Amino acid sequence: MATTELLTGPDQPEAPSPRRGSGGLSPLTRYLLVRLALVVPMVWILVTFVFFLMRVIGDPISAAQGGRLTPEQIDERKAAAGLDAPLFQQYWDYLTGILHGDFGTAMTDGRAISDVFIVNGAATLELAFWALLVAFAIGVPLGRLAARHRDTWPDAMLRVFSILVYAAPVFFVGLLLKLAFVPLGLPVAGRASTSVELALQDVDPQTHIMIVDAILWGDPAYVWDVLKHAILPAIALGLLTGGVFLRLVRVNLIQTLRTDHVTATRARGIAERRVVRKHAYRNALVPVVTVMGLQVALLLGGAVLTETTFEWQGLGYTLADYLVKRDFIAVQGIVTVIAIVVAVASLLIDVIVAFVDPRVRF
Repeated sequence: MATTELLTGPDQPEAPSPRRGSGGLSPLTRYLLVRLALVVPMVWILVTFVFFLMRVIGDPISAAQGGRLTPEQIDERKAAAGLDAPLFQQYWDYLTGILHGDFGTAMTDGRAISDVFIVNGAATLELAFWALLVAFAIGVPLGRLAARHRDTWPDAMLRVFSILVYAAPVFFVGLLLKLAFVPLGLPVAGRASTSVELALQDVDPQTHIMIVDAILWGDPAYVWDVLKHAILPAIALGLLTGGVFLRLVRVNLIQTLRTDHVTATRARGIAERRVVRKHAYRNALVPVVTVMGLQVALLLGGAVLTETTFEWQGLGYTLADYLVKRDFIAVQGIVTVIAIVVAVASLLIDVIVAFVDPRVRF
């Protein structure tokens, strides 16, 4: 029989097809559908918890205005806000409002919470972006250094450093940075100079992300002014997450360096620096990407204190202001928005990890 017949004959076994689950869906598709389906009950539980927790104090109008308004005036405001309806009717109205993008209206200044999310949420997003850059710049290379010099004095010092920056209160770190860098002329409050903020109000289109608006304005002096104001808040918040990244990279890089394929690579005579960089480093970064979803909640929680310390007018700063004013409707709306953002961010991180690491699909 000819060689070609042996290779292509009918008795030759077919190549295995990609693994499929029920309904012909690939493991990746099934994983993404399951994660997407879990987001809905997760968000519903978070929203429900926030709503009923805020009702433990009573109705928001009485809690905020009790003692300053007459009972008749309080009843009028409760009726205008729909707070005189039965509790579960209020809950249903709140859920349907969220589905239509209505998170309520602040009692003190009349701002829609959706507007607060767009304007002040952009500031928090910008701060979180700078903080993540600082966290990666500090945590990833230092974690790699600690793993390469395991159980030596540099490793011990870096582990102590990671514990300190993670355990130190972010507002305390912010105050220390302000005291240390004021003599150097770095700004310690606000997102930009007053003149720059006023000028950027006229940029079109306005994104409310200061660095983007400064770039759209086209003046390098404005861009530098915005960057200077972001340095200290980004370091204060970024150190918090950088300590977590440092320990994660260290532990996972040490484990990866013990695997068989890395041992085989060493046996081929490849230099240790190249072994770490080419064969172990990428695998060690996968858990860092996974934990980023959890760090979103940590960043948003730290942003409340960081923004208050540096007068960075984001969601955290606005939330603290509404708490002082006892505007519990605004507090409820902002906390609900933050809960939804954390849930969606966790979903996005899971999707990214599913593409990066095939092991999570099975």
